[in-house]
Amino acid sequence: MRPNKFILVLALAFVCNARADLFDRVNDALLFRDAKLQLQVQLSGLVDLETYYLDQPPPGLIFTGNQWLFNPRLSIFLDAQWTRHIYLFVQARVDRGFDPSDEGAEARADEYFLRYTPLDNSRINFQIGKFATVVGNWVPRHLSWENPFINAPLLYENLTGIWDEEAPEDVDDLLYWAHVPNEYGYNNGYIDKYYRLPMIWGPSYATGLAVTGTIDRFDYAAEIKNASLSSRPEYWDATERGFEHPTFSGRAGFRPNEMWNFGVSASGGPYLSAEAAESLPLNRSIGDYRELLLGQDIAFAWHHWQFWAEFYEARFQVPRIGNADIFAYYLEAKYKITPQLFAAVRWNQELFGDVRDGTERVQWGNDTSRVDLAVGYRFTNYLQTKVQYSFTHQDPHEEGQHVAGLQITLKF
Repeated sequence: MRPNKFILVLALAFVCNARADLFDRVNDALLFRDAKLQLQVQLSGLVDLETYYLDQPPPGLIFTGNQWLFNPRLSIFLDAQWTRHIYLFVQARVDRGFDPSDEGAEARADEYFLRYTPLDNSRINFQIGKFATVVGNWVPRHLSWENPFINAPLLYENLTGIWDEEAPEDVDDLLYWAHVPNEYGYNNGYIDKYYRLPMIWGPSYATGLAVTGTIDRFDYAAEIKNASLSSRPEYWDATERGFEHPTFSGRAGFRPNEMWNFGVSASGGPYLSAEAAESLPLNRSIGDYRELLLGQDIAFAWHHWQFWAEFYEARFQVPRIGNADIFAYYLEAKYKITPQLFAAVRWNQELFGDVRDGTERVQWGNDTSRVDLAVGYRFTNYLQTKVQYSFTHQDPHEEGQHVAGLQITLKF
């Protein structure tokens, strides 16, 4: 996005701010309520106008060969509640791809699920459809209106040397795919990022079943999905990948008081796609190689401060190589300066373990650190803007280190 377009986006934001009363009327018009039928239906949405200025090649799940990237997004939400027991939710999006890119526009349904609550309380809920994972504490606040930052924490978007469409022949293949220098040099290309997987791909809207609930100060959630947490968005629909090799995930949470929230998560499931079957060792299937993950999360709130942290230990069972381990975490803080102005900082790290290469052990990925700084301002209940700067350090340095972003969000 060139600077002249940047100015037009800012002008649009201030115009919308001046007409905040219009959004009040739109919000009322999109609500249907029938007390006799005990039915309520609400349509709402987000319009996100994002622009990035970044070094090349772009880091993580940003797909562009340009320094400037304009990434608009329209999200439409349908919330339907019938009595206390039946809830339907749909999220549809129009954008340039699930992750920021310079591709053409596309439309799709990211989420659609039906929830049944048999009791008159929240002790147990049954859910079926396509929905975000229950793992961790970032996913419940990942949408642009709740997220203090424009992007996700590093562990949700940093690409590793794990491919899902092909198994490596040896350790040299894995190191090449992970862009790790060795005696043969290393791969510093851009094109192969379409094959690489992160530990967790964003909110992981895979398809499946879930059981959730709250009992006093304890929360629990368990799900069975058709794809692993690291799987790419095109595999999340049940029509693209069935349940022959399911993934099981869960979280247990404890809230000792209003200030603290603690959680432990776990997940396990095959990460390879059907295309990788031909590259596997003899008499092996994709179900033999899993991504195993254990996570811990903390949330804390006190006056103007909010704090979140997640710690994950992940293991990819790699054909012909063995276990490839990763440890990743982030520490995030938000401070509300005024009722409308806030600032946030996030420190991220992803550290790679060793794999056996003959008689030696070698690190199979490049350790990565990133700091994110953001300032946001909420003009009204329907308009906010964020400015963010991120600096990434990776050894060896191969991706862009600097990313600056602007996001304007209209809520209706």
